Amino acid sequence: MIEVHDLVYEYPAKRALDGVSLVVPQGTITALVGPNGAGKTTLLRCLAALEMPYSGSVAIDGLDTSKAPRDVHARLGYLPDFYGLYDALSVRRCLTYAAWSHGIAPALTAAAVENAARRVSLLDRLETRAGELSRGLRQRLAIAQAIVHTPKVVLLDEPAAGLDPQARRDLSALLLELKGAGLTLVVSSHILAELEDYCSEMIVIEAGQIVGGKAVKVKDIERPRYLVELATARSDLADFLKGAGLDVAEADDLHAVFAFTHNRAARAKLVRDLVQAGFDVAGFGASTKALEESYFAQVGKR
Repeated sequence: MIEVHDLVYEYPAKRALDGVSLVVPQGTITALVGPNGAGKTTLLRCLAALEMPYSGSVAIDGLDTSKAPRDVHARLGYLPDFYGLYDALSVRRCLTYAAWSHGIAPALTAAAVENAARRVSLLDRLETRAGELSRGLRQRLAIAQAIVHTPKVVLLDEPAAGLDPQARRDLSALLLELKGAGLTLVVSSHILAELEDYCSEMIVIEAGQIVGGKAVKVKDIERPRYLVELATARSDLADFLKGAGLDVAEADDLHAVFAFTHNRAARAKLVRDLVQAGFDVAGFGASTKALEESYFAQVGKR
């Protein structure tokens, strides 16, 4: 759905993106992570056909952003980190304006507005002014504006910034609903905890380059990640797990993170095998920080 090849973008005194290449599959939520100033926002703006690169190419749904930017905009929704709302307008009028801006015909606008409001649970707020909404509801309205034209791809830059815990949980549920409807989403953040609930792929960008050269899968519904901890260090922990046919994401002498089945009996057998092999198992359970673990495993590979 998104293909980037050898992308270079330069500001007058800095190269912000340096040979970025990546592929984002359709129907996924991909985290774009990295420190402040790494190039995340610049990359998103290039993906959104709002900035033209110095060299390289970006294709959205098969369309080159430099050759057909208007057609790309019709297939894409973009929520910048500092988005604007017309506080004096009602939710309905904000969405109507967004619909017209995206070229939706007047005869189809009412249905498009209500559909977008329904998707973000704002149907009961259509006549409320944007300036009267809470921070979380304003964020929902901004996302509704980005999807009112039913795009195939949605790009979100720091969408959870400033939200309270409940609003963040609501945002996670909303993004998963959009993914379930077939949308492809790229979500930028430097706060990994915000992304843990809904991202299955991760792209780490550092100093304008993709760390490791490609996206990293951080969550698999069929084969989630597990963490085993030892009380006594064993240098052969990773070798033992790999010998058992497991996909080990990372390991040291006391810990290992690996993909494994949901099956309880299989997990119980693995623990028995570890103990019988002389491993002093202190803990075994689901890894709750898959994205964070993957991030720090990638940093330094550039």
